[in-house]
Amino acid sequence: MDTASTPTPDTRFRVSPQAVTRLEEIVAAEPAPEGAAAPGLRVSVLAGGCNGFQYSFALDGERRADDVLIPAGQSHVVVDPSSMDLLDGAELHFNDSLMGAHFTIRNPNATSSCGCGTSFSID
Repeated sequence: MDTASTPTPDTRFRVSPQAVTRLEEIVAAEPAPEGAAAPGLRVSVLAGGCNGFQYSFALDGERRADDVLIPAGQSHVVVDPSSMDLLDGAELHFNDSLMGAHFTIRNPNATSSCGCGTSFSID
């Protein structure tokens, strides 16, 4: 298996192999109701947090016309255009360590972030 994440044709937001694996496990455990679209992981950037912006992660089976769908193995990641502007060049990753298991964003645009990694600022 290729361990390097690669950008999709639509965007420079990447999904690491670890994030793909975990997302596929989550989606397999939460199948969509019959006739509904399979859920994907919606990644959003919201105003707030201790540094000005915060990441939000949620399973979501709904799609908006302007959403960007990023393939992630047998699943996908969904990002709205406003969030995509702040995620350009970033990578969705899944950390599984002694401190806990969670999705995180490796964002080269962030000039600072909080200790938990869910909020950040951009100069």
